Amino acid sequence: MTTVSVVTPSGQGGADVELPGEIFGAKVNIPLIHQVVVAQEAAARQGTHATKTRGEVRGGGKKPYRQKGTGRARQGSLRAPQYAGGGTVHGPVPRSYEQRTPKKMKVAALRGALSDRTSHGRLAVVSAFVEDGEPSTAGALTVLRTAVGEAEARLQRPVLVVLAADDEVARKSLRNIPRVRVLDSGQLNTYDVLVCDHVVFTQAALAEFVARTGGGELVTVDKPAAKPARAAKPKAVDGEDTEKPAAKPARAAKPKAVDGEDTEKPAAKPARAAKPKAAAEEGEEPAAKPAKAPSSRARKTATASATESADDSGADAAPPVVKQRSSGTSRKSASSGSGAAKEEQQ
Repeated sequence: MTTVSVVTPSGQGGADVELPGEIFGAKVNIPLIHQVVVAQEAAARQGTHATKTRGEVRGGGKKPYRQKGTGRARQGSLRAPQYAGGGTVHGPVPRSYEQRTPKKMKVAALRGALSDRTSHGRLAVVSAFVEDGEPSTAGALTVLRTAVGEAEARLQRPVLVVLAADDEVARKSLRNIPRVRVLDSGQLNTYDVLVCDHVVFTQAALAEFVARTGGGELVTVDKPAAKPARAAKPKAVDGEDTEKPAAKPARAAKPKAVDGEDTEKPAAKPARAAKPKAAAEEGEEPAAKPAKAPSSRARKTATASATESADDSGADAAPPVVKQRSSGTSRKSASSGSGAAKEEQQ
């Protein structure tokens, strides 16, 4: 659905009109449009042309000369087609040139022509051409130029104006303008739309046309009100002080060091405790890490041998005690070892 802005005589922005898509957004069928235009032009022909044959022309009843003896071709009448003033052979006769065109074809061709003008931005809607009740050609031409987009005083392209049936004021205002064709909404046809470059509807005529062609009611959308402009700031006048917003307080400056005075410095962070030096520097060997406990059988055997060696040594100095992990496995091995030692002592 296409939306078109309505042009007003005052020049102020009017409402927006939504054009029905089934009328102004239909498919353009060029062969169909051509057939309908040809039929329309053929129906406009009067068909009153006629000619006379040699029997209808006055005179020629006497034989011009005898049949034989003259050496010339035999002739029976001076009104024969080969003589000047004679009859016409197979000339036109009065007839009708009308072609039968279905109604649906005419409607489809008109919708295609209007859709073509709409897609190229050559369709406009005007609220009215004259605000007062009196005809005004100058005022109507100004509105028409605004709707079409012509900058010059005269229209450079032909324009089709569609009016309501009872809009006589606009009809009188536009009938003398060159390159303007005025039609009622009920007279709108495919040929006139294609002959003119622009199509301009009045809002009332558009509503009548849409209602007649089965497009429903015309939908009008009001534009939102414009936001009020911001108030301009007052300019400063000589001799007057305008109030300015209070400035933010400045940060307190740090006191500079003065000769002979010691400024207090922030306390330094306590140094981290030094890590103990390696045992190799002090001459002491670092304690060896306890070996991983073997399986349960190997642990029992190792514990028993250690107990026997302890009994044999007697008063020898005991080796440094190695801290064992407090895991469940070591506890079990210790308990199993002590039990084996007790059995050997017994």
